Amino acid sequence: MDREPNYAEELVSLIRSNINDGKLTELLEDYHDNDIADAFEQLSEKERDHLYQILGPERISEIYAYLEDADEYLKELDIHEAAKIIESMDSDDAVDILEEMDDDVQEQISKLLDEEASADIQLIQSYEDDEIGSMMTTNFIVIEKDMSVKRAMKALVDQAEKNDNISTIYVVDENDKYYGALDLKDLITAREHTELEPLMSTSYPYVMDHDKISDSIERIMDYSEDSIPVLNKDMEILGIITAQDIAEAVDDELGDDYAKLAGLTSEEDIDEPLFESMKKRIPWLVILLFLGIGVSTVVGMFENVVAQIALVVCFQSLILDMAGNVGTQSLAVTIRVLMDENLKTSQKIILVLKEMRVGLCNGLLISSIAFIFIGIYIALFKTDSWAYAFSVSGCVGISLVVAMIISSFVGTVVPMFFHKIKIDPAVASGPLITTVNDLVAVVTYYGLSWILLINVAHIS
Repeated sequence: MDREPNYAEELVSLIRSNINDGKLTELLEDYHDNDIADAFEQLSEKERDHLYQILGPERISEIYAYLEDADEYLKELDIHEAAKIIESMDSDDAVDILEEMDDDVQEQISKLLDEEASADIQLIQSYEDDEIGSMMTTNFIVIEKDMSVKRAMKALVDQAEKNDNISTIYVVDENDKYYGALDLKDLITAREHTELEPLMSTSYPYVMDHDKISDSIERIMDYSEDSIPVLNKDMEILGIITAQDIAEAVDDELGDDYAKLAGLTSEEDIDEPLFESMKKRIPWLVILLFLGIGVSTVVGMFENVVAQIALVVCFQSLILDMAGNVGTQSLAVTIRVLMDENLKTSQKIILVLKEMRVGLCNGLLISSIAFIFIGIYIALFKTDSWAYAFSVSGCVGISLVVAMIISSFVGTVVPMFFHKIKIDPAVASGPLITTVNDLVAVVTYYGLSWILLINVAHIS
């Protein structure tokens, strides 16, 4: 079986070979920018500097778009060379790199940029991080609706030198307002004197610059387009959102939600300072401390149950763990469903009932297994009485069913409640549901132990 080629290693060997610069430049044209970016990390600063000289700022800017820590490599360059690379990049990529730099370096580079690049970067930086405008690029092609195919092709060629997102071409009317879009293939295959109108889609989707990213991702993904235009309140095209932007936004959103479910305010970086990591984690830990004290207080209310039947303590963690797992599963499903902003109240009720049915069915199965194996365990290792053993295991089994049903309900309703009052359910639900389910499990288990074992079965 052939080994998958390692292009990064090939590139490192190629760059370190003795071939002349002209031949090296020609050979590098055959490699993808992402592979050259991977090779960058294995090269010395001197070797990278050699690449800067022979490839030029435009090709280097395309490579930089794939680098994880592009700002670190820019530090190796003269400030004027760094500015030329930033200037050649797509505006959204340029903004991402600039924001990683020190404020004074960022200011120096910004002063050296040409007027167009500077304006594009300032436009994107003017938006909040959670707004669509902050992730758009100004790399797009626009033509006028009253053009013929021949004139449109000329406009495309003129703009394509600077803007290479050409698979979808956007159309404006005589007032520069967004009018529609057409596919490049339709333009290429049309007769040159044909009018554009029949080729256009005037109902092509768009998003507004101040729309929230989290609210728009699902809608944008539904269209499955290569790019979607971003408009301002005057319906003018400011930029576009590409499929790559959407993929990155989804990845960021998932990472952010995962962090929030863990009780963090946002994702942590491996190089993040200690204080910053503490600041993200401590708020929920303090809240959960006091909630945990509340749970412990409730446990204390059942100390007479523990005093009479000490064996029940052995299975407390089992009830807590199962309730927590079920609640977390329902939470994950609910948050995913709540991404649909058009979800009806009836659909939410159906979801709650479905999760409770799942909790009931899983609870019955798990509790049956627990009833048999815990009963046998107690009879063989803790007591000679099979009746006593299966009375305790029966109580554990019933507690599991009840706790899993309630935990499914809590794991579904709590995020819905936070969503209703405009609080991010991922932030508040994860840590809170864990503690609430602990409380549910404790009350259920010890309450049923007190009722079934002490008051009904008279076991002590």
